[in-house]
Amino acid sequence: MKFNEKEILKATDADLLKSDDSCVEFSISTDTRTIKSGDVYLPLKGENFDGEKFIPQAVKSGAVGYFTTQDTVLNDSKLVFKVENSLEAYMQIAGFTREKLSPIVVGITGSSGKTTTKEMVFSVLSEKFKTHKTFSNHNNEIGFCQTVLSMGDDTEVLIVEMGMRGLGEIEFITKYARPDYAIITNAGSAHIGRLGSLDNIAMAKCEITKYLKNALIANDNERIKRFANFSGEKIFYSIKDVDILEKSSGCSRYIYKGREYKLNVEGDYNIENSLSAIEVGYKLGLTYEQIKAGLEKYKPIEKRWEEISVKGFNIINDSYNANPESMKASVSTFIELYKNPVVVLGNMGELGKDEVFFHTEVGKFLGNKFKGKEVLFLTVGNLAKYIGDELLKCGFKVLHFNNNLETSRYILDNLDAGNTIFLKASRSMKFEEIIDVIKGEK
Repeated sequence: MKFNEKEILKATDADLLKSDDSCVEFSISTDTRTIKSGDVYLPLKGENFDGEKFIPQAVKSGAVGYFTTQDTVLNDSKLVFKVENSLEAYMQIAGFTREKLSPIVVGITGSSGKTTTKEMVFSVLSEKFKTHKTFSNHNNEIGFCQTVLSMGDDTEVLIVEMGMRGLGEIEFITKYARPDYAIITNAGSAHIGRLGSLDNIAMAKCEITKYLKNALIANDNERIKRFANFSGEKIFYSIKDVDILEKSSGCSRYIYKGREYKLNVEGDYNIENSLSAIEVGYKLGLTYEQIKAGLEKYKPIEKRWEEISVKGFNIINDSYNANPESMKASVSTFIELYKNPVVVLGNMGELGKDEVFFHTEVGKFLGNKFKGKEVLFLTVGNLAKYIGDELLKCGFKVLHFNNNLETSRYILDNLDAGNTIFLKASRSMKFEEIIDVIKGEK
């Protein structure tokens, strides 16, 4: 996306400290490592970094100008914009671009399932529209700006995933995203360590409705209903609205509102996530055939139910993130669908002062639900041990390990190559190391 001087001044209310008529159009870069000749450098700041320190390097690398919160003007620069806050300016430029290109905007948030839902919505809406989406899980303010500024001029639908670390952050993004449609996948206990309570989590997720235009599509959750302060159309969905026809490895067939759909992945939680994609598809005028085809084309992204074969072991890696709700759901699906299951569970992060309680609760849930079933559980980490303790009480075989290397060695030395192994933990546990050791790469 290219801009001119007048557009930047209109978008940001910046003070122009230096101008040059030769700079007709330019792109904006926030990274001196990838800056190209003719770019304008926008330095971002954080707790441990200050991009303004690299302004001279950016100009030396070919930037024709830069944004600054200071009054310093370098002789080698042609354009200098002074702003009060560089992140706010970045958001304002993204908001300006969103209004200029005017795509239909679908905002997506939730405690879990955001990225999966985004990919499903993208797969469905791409059947009719030129669609652009948040890359991977780049769902913070900077990711929002990068998403908007990287979309093509012909983009018809923009899908924005919105994450948060605290109250007010989703509202900040949605102020500039101004979604036409919003999806809230759920409001569970993920990030409760930061937010303090389930009510605060629901309030934070419902901030997506602050600047919402047309319709809210949300999980049928009492807290969401209570805090979604939106006077427009509200559509609530639930797995309870579904008649499941088939549940098998790599396949889910179900009926929703009288019509049959298919996903080439397993799990009730994936079915539930897909309902929002169905609803937004109909709101945007897609036919049943288009929606059905889009869902069948959906494929999970890396580390989200990623099935691989390593030295005869069938491994399902679902370790991108974990919270109590997603761990209960994904482990349940795995145990229900696979014979001789081996489940490797690691710590769940960001659960605050009640982290022991939440790990214990997961153990009780799985222990009671599958009591009497032959399952081998391997737990890794100090908190996962509390899951294992509850499983032991319910009669399961549970082995505990302190790290990924110990876990990998046990798998290699004691399990048959025909076993299917399920990996679930928060990203911080780095469970891909288990796979690397089994491969012989570590």
